[in-house]
Amino acid sequence: MNTAKLRTIDMPAEATAPPALSSLHGIVTRKRAGTGRSTRRPPLGQILLEMGAVESGNLLKALALRQREDVRLGDILLTHGWVEEADLLAALALQWRSSVVDLAAEPPDPRLIDAIGAETCLSRAMVPWRRIGGVTLIATARPEEFAPLCAALPESFAPYRMVLAPERDVHESLLARRQTALIRRAEAKVDPEQSCRNRNEARAALIAGGFVALSALGLWAAPQTVFALLFGWMMLTLIATTGLKLAAFVSWLTIPRRSPRGPEALLGPPPRLPVISMLVPLFHEDDIAPRLIERLARLRYPRELLDVVLVVEESDRRTRVALAATRLPRWMRVVTVPDGPIRTKPRALNYALNFCRGSVIGVWDAEDAPEPDQLQAVARRFAQAPPETACLQGILDYYNPRTNWLSRCFTIEYAAWFRIFLPGLARLGFVVPLGGTTLFFRRAALEELGGWDAHNVTEDADLGVRLARHGYRTELIETVTHEEANCRALPWVKQRSRWLKGYAMTWAVHMRDPVRLWRELGAKRFLGVQILILGSLSQYVLAPVLWSFWLALFGLWHPIAAQMPAPLFLAVMGIFLLSELLSILVSGWAVRGNEHRHLVKWVPTLHLYFPLGALAGWKALYEVIAKPFYWDKTHHGIFDTLHSGEPRLQAKRSSLVPAIRAALVRARPAKPRTRYAPLID
Repeated sequence: MNTAKLRTIDMPAEATAPPALSSLHGIVTRKRAGTGRSTRRPPLGQILLEMGAVESGNLLKALALRQREDVRLGDILLTHGWVEEADLLAALALQWRSSVVDLAAEPPDPRLIDAIGAETCLSRAMVPWRRIGGVTLIATARPEEFAPLCAALPESFAPYRMVLAPERDVHESLLARRQTALIRRAEAKVDPEQSCRNRNEARAALIAGGFVALSALGLWAAPQTVFALLFGWMMLTLIATTGLKLAAFVSWLTIPRRSPRGPEALLGPPPRLPVISMLVPLFHEDDIAPRLIERLARLRYPRELLDVVLVVEESDRRTRVALAATRLPRWMRVVTVPDGPIRTKPRALNYALNFCRGSVIGVWDAEDAPEPDQLQAVARRFAQAPPETACLQGILDYYNPRTNWLSRCFTIEYAAWFRIFLPGLARLGFVVPLGGTTLFFRRAALEELGGWDAHNVTEDADLGVRLARHGYRTELIETVTHEEANCRALPWVKQRSRWLKGYAMTWAVHMRDPVRLWRELGAKRFLGVQILILGSLSQYVLAPVLWSFWLALFGLWHPIAAQMPAPLFLAVMGIFLLSELLSILVSGWAVRGNEHRHLVKWVPTLHLYFPLGALAGWKALYEVIAKPFYWDKTHHGIFDTLHSGEPRLQAKRSSLVPAIRAALVRARPAKPRTRYAPLID
């Protein structure tokens, strides 16, 4: 069918369905009457049937899905291959008495795009096409949204009339004319008062460099005095961070444990499952893309509600070539991010957000292996949570904890962070510093905040603070994503230094106006931010000062012991030992489960693991001075989760399945087997 210029086709207001399809027509008509909308427009399903474009059985299945899913009927039919796109577009033209235009052959007017805004056009899947005879023609892929769309468009270009075009063509026509404007907007979406883009790099470098120089000069001229000052600050941050960790641990212990089959599970899925768009940024991941597709194919979320967007940089030819050679399912697509003055993950996420279809936006990393039911848990929680709950953070775990000692320690550290500390913080009402993956947002809230700060290398932690400043809450949900533990020392230091540099940038940005931050967060959360960010940075950079306590524990001379009374020094030593014991307790408790029980014996070796953090802290301090926007890429795909990296416990469990199934068959009487044809392939 040639859809370049399809004339408007009028149909009778009361179209009569064939006798064999009368019950199907009744279902559609009653549904529309129940919503209070006019029934004079012929149902889309009826038109497709009369065109012979869809089988009646497939249409019935699509209508059944439509009852419990917040998605258009046409998207269901397309996703399952039950209708051709050209036939669907022709049916929509008949239903809405409109026309189909070919945006490639007859491109839109760029001046009209500028008047409305390219970003608005993308988010609404529309483009102003022509202005003819005082009427502005709007090409859209979502005709049911045209009426509310007109109310939001400039009155100076009214009246508006609708024409139809495929969503893919709408996107391509916009990118062909206003791609530069879209990428510039992606770099500057966040409020400048809460963004790193207008930070004074020279002043930041001067402050950081001055701190290092004065500390070195002081240690040479008055070593005891300067060491005492650094020691005092270190003890203050140690007491604060230990107190916060203890409070979070106690709070976590008091959280009532929810059984997967408890009352919350009995509520079932939400009334209408939403479309969820998952952003997966890729960079130099040519060897991981096929495995990523295979991992995400394990998800059990309905395919018509799943919108996986692979985000690739224009300059990343390796990944683009690999994806071009890979056959992607319909629910997975590629968005290419144009080059620009900076190249960061948050910039790419902002750009790709324009192309998302979902009302829920999520983020996964390239090496992630989410639980198959993860998106169902997200949809259920968002349906039950109050509107101010704008973000859900899942649990990160690793599928290669047995690789070496470093991967074991990394797994222990993350288990304590995501399974105990962050849930405790959220329960206490503190700001939750987000992880970079397994994040899920209500789209409206994310867009209200301007998305991610394109100039911050830890955009996740920064977004957690901005969510709290705007009155939103973050919750932890008990769904796990496995990813690859960084198990090589140098890449570990590089990754951790990037995180610490981003923490420093985040703290500096939000502390530009401490009074305003105090007013927006409140006293408790303001102090929590200082402990979480400034305290953590101090612990990493000044870790050698803290390690000096081990000298006294082994009976060696300590530079502070001679400057304070013995009882006071013993009290300080007690605080130090208490913090060490608390870290061991929390870490051991976090890995006590069946999957990670083998790591308990490795918990005491974390004392040898954390010195790497000091190296990362000093590297971060150097980069704050010299390379503030440098993104030290962490390379993934060293271990293949699909072949060699799956958790051993999971393999053991899977080996028991045949034996258990056979035992159950032997234990029950034989019954005639009945085969049921699946409703959905």
